[in-house]
Amino acid sequence: MTPLNSPESPITASALGRQFSLARLRETVIEWALFCCSSVSILVTLAILFVLLIETVIPTGAPGPFFQRVSLWEFLTETRWTPTFAEKHFGVLPLVCGTILVALIGACVGLPLGILSAIYLSEYARPKTRVVVKPILEILSGMPTVVYGYFALIFVTPYIVQPVFHTLLGLEVDATNALSAGIVMGIMIMPMVCSLSEDALRAVPRSLREAGYALGSTKYDVSIKVVVPAAFSGIVAAFLLSVARAIGETMLVAIAAGNTPRMTLNPLSSVQTMTTFIVNTTKGDTPSGSIEYQSLYAVALCLFLMTFVMNVISHAVMRRFREVYH
Repeated sequence: MTPLNSPESPITASALGRQFSLARLRETVIEWALFCCSSVSILVTLAILFVLLIETVIPTGAPGPFFQRVSLWEFLTETRWTPTFAEKHFGVLPLVCGTILVALIGACVGLPLGILSAIYLSEYARPKTRVVVKPILEILSGMPTVVYGYFALIFVTPYIVQPVFHTLLGLEVDATNALSAGIVMGIMIMPMVCSLSEDALRAVPRSLREAGYALGSTKYDVSIKVVVPAAFSGIVAAFLLSVARAIGETMLVAIAAGNTPRMTLNPLSSVQTMTTFIVNTTKGDTPSGSIEYQSLYAVALCLFLMTFVMNVISHAVMRRFREVYH
């Protein structure tokens, strides 16, 4: 046998060392490139938070940040929101109430439909049916939200909500209301819930299904009592991501929910969400540095914190259920 470092050897030890060094250098470059790409989202999030804090908390000179001119207690407890009126009030509760009301209605509509559709596609549908239905759901998820807004305003309110609640039940229904916006928002988030939940259901090992059938269970029992609990962490993730999108939705609620900030749980009345206030105020001639201008950042910071808390809760819930079911 020819020694590795002998002149007759086709590959010398020095050549192997150079190849090993080049491989290590290439792996190091790839690792740092991937690290930089993954850090972009973190840097963008920190930059957004910094911009929000500059206008709301961090003093940078006259006239001062928002919470130096408006007390945090008034912002969190006042029930009137009129930053553009002559008599200004900066209570964010009406905007938070309108946001949560529309999001809850959308969740009550979209989540059951999405999860049941996912169970059907994962456990009951034939492959040919799944091939047809999945692209249709993707078309719904890719449709512009402004189209959903006008659909709620022109179709859902006059042809569904008003005939049922005003004509039959005799209740007062505003032309723009939280119920119409919530119903259409549920239709909008339903494809996301269905797609994410179906991926979680199909990821459940086939051995669990076969064990259920071996014990004499029906397809319904296997689907509801075996597959759904095993995929519960993914379903919770789909639930929370969809609700987060509903909270941050802008154009749909700006068109269909109204522009009236009020403390109400009546879904038939007009409400204003946080995103609606932001988009409506930025369309006006609000001067930079004014209290009205800074209120945009205060509302945006509140919305940022709400979604951040929701994400923290979602990670905690998913980690808990992964430990229980795995």
